[in-house]
Amino acid sequence: MREVVLASGLWMPAAGMALVAARLRRAGFAPRTFAYDGRQPLEANIERFAQFVAASRSDEAPHLVGHSLGGVLAFDTLSAHPEVAVGRVVLLGSPVCGSLAGRRLGRSAVGRWMLGASAPRWREREAAWQRREALGVIAGTLPLGLGQLLGRLPGENDGVVCVAETTVAGMADRALVRHGHSMLAFSGETALLVQRFLATGRFA
Repeated sequence: MREVVLASGLWMPAAGMALVAARLRRAGFAPRTFAYDGRQPLEANIERFAQFVAASRSDEAPHLVGHSLGGVLAFDTLSAHPEVAVGRVVLLGSPVCGSLAGRRLGRSAVGRWMLGASAPRWREREAAWQRREALGVIAGTLPLGLGQLLGRLPGENDGVVCVAETTVAGMADRALVRHGHSMLAFSGETALLVQRFLATGRFA
């Protein structure tokens, strides 16, 4: 079976990807979840993630699926390590272009503690995919999440991450779903889109 490496979000334990993993397993994939502390320095997590992916037990390079910071971690790892072989990659509500909600949260002492060493990654930036593997992006459009408590988010958003913040130049396809940020990791609709992209390289 083709392996799929899963990475959860900032404050979500690895078990937060359990429903996605179960659905992928029923679809014939072999999911493997990467556990990490999102408050630790991103550089250290990148190196650990690269080693975890490279340790795949499959004859084929594993697919990757990351939610929120887990998707940012996947994106940054593959950008920093072109030698790491992977299959297709799906990001779920991942603010690879920075996070306005994250920057707002970082203005307070409590917020800085919550973000930990991940805080610098939320600065505004552009994101471009420069690998040959297909990258798919799923973004939520239901503004239901803790980010709304920090102030209104511009444009379409999932309550934490703006759709614009998930945009990657060179992505193969993007799907917008009517879900809030956290629900992206639990939605059956999202799981079906992930399965479709891993199988075909497209969401449609």
